[in-house]
Amino acid sequence: MELLVTVIHYIVCFFLIIVILLQAGKGADIGAAFGAGGSQTLFGPRGAATFLNKLTAVVALIFLTTSLSLVSLSKNGGRGSVLGKVPLPPSVETAPAAPLTTPETQQ
Repeated sequence: MELLVTVIHYIVCFFLIIVILLQAGKGADIGAAFGAGGSQTLFGPRGAATFLNKLTAVVALIFLTTSLSLVSLSKNGGRGSVLGKVPLPPSVETAPAAPLTTPETQQ
């Protein structure tokens, strides 16, 4: 099950990257660099969301779902943490330190 969700997660991840890169920026023309790209509307010159914006939202939701599913699968019955496989160093019992003797204290 975890392998299937991982494969779907990778496919959705690459698809999300492609969909985001296909979109044009809000100020994509040269006039926007000098302040002429603004509009009098509240949400910018584009207006309503395009098909790519809606597709991005859907793919992002699927990406979030697969991410949460992978976390849930790894906590419930997965392989555990990588740190759990690191061997612990042997424990050293500490004895009380002996008093420091100097030449002045030996007299």
